[in-house]
Amino acid sequence: MSLAAPEPAGAPHTWSHVGLPPFLRWAGGKRWLVSFVEELTSPAQVRRYHEPFAGGAAVFFGIDFGGRSYLSDLNADLIETYAAVQASPDDVWERLRGYRNTEGDYYAVRAARPRKPVNRAARFIFLNHTSFNGLYRVNLRGEYNVPFGYKPSDNRPTLQQLRSASSRLKSATLAVADFSAALENVGEGDLVFLDPPYTVAHNSNGFVKYNDQLFRFADQQRLSVLIDHIRDRNAYYVMTNAAHISIADLFEKGDRRVETSRKNNVGGRSAARGRATEYLFTNLPVA
Repeated sequence: MSLAAPEPAGAPHTWSHVGLPPFLRWAGGKRWLVSFVEELTSPAQVRRYHEPFAGGAAVFFGIDFGGRSYLSDLNADLIETYAAVQASPDDVWERLRGYRNTEGDYYAVRAARPRKPVNRAARFIFLNHTSFNGLYRVNLRGEYNVPFGYKPSDNRPTLQQLRSASSRLKSATLAVADFSAALENVGEGDLVFLDPPYTVAHNSNGFVKYNDQLFRFADQQRLSVLIDHIRDRNAYYVMTNAAHISIADLFEKGDRRVETSRKNNVGGRSAARGRATEYLFTNLPVA
């Protein structure tokens, strides 16, 4: 899939609270941040919305900015799932409802290779909700290899939830793309929400080495350049990132930097627990 050509800017839109939860579990998801993003965007008039690290797309589902949206991610299976729910939520649910939350079903589904997009989407959603910690991980052959989660209840989406997600996704152009491609569609008055992969389990010790396994520091530098271009186009951005001195220095552009805090569920037994601090950077105007 590729991004569509830029549309005329048109008039700004009035955003509205949707409160629709994401239908996927996603490590590092930002559902907890939606109300704060609502507060940040309240003084702005947003034309179009962009989310180039889509993941669970919690902000997209939680807030409707009224215009066209652009969701992209390097995870082709994820984007295909959104496309299938966008087009055929009933068909996805019909397949999804037949899976049982058992170890046997899990490994049988994990080993399957469905041919139809709606069946692949149902498989993705089922594995997402029944795997260990909802992780997405593949081996060197590109095969999903996360073990069964042994959860007594998997909380997979209902038919109504998939229909609601489908309705919300009607406003979205979907793409499998590197985050840098998002700039192709960014214009004046647009809002770009950036949530790059990172962990805050190691805010102080070994940050760069640990996070290079998720998102290289060279990619952080590319992201900093992308933000420069967003600002040059008189567009808005909101970016979340790890609270680390190297991140603070790299993204210091004279805009606002806010410290946010959330419950930390990253890492194994030795990882930090309790509250974890993250940075949020934005050039949105102050209310």
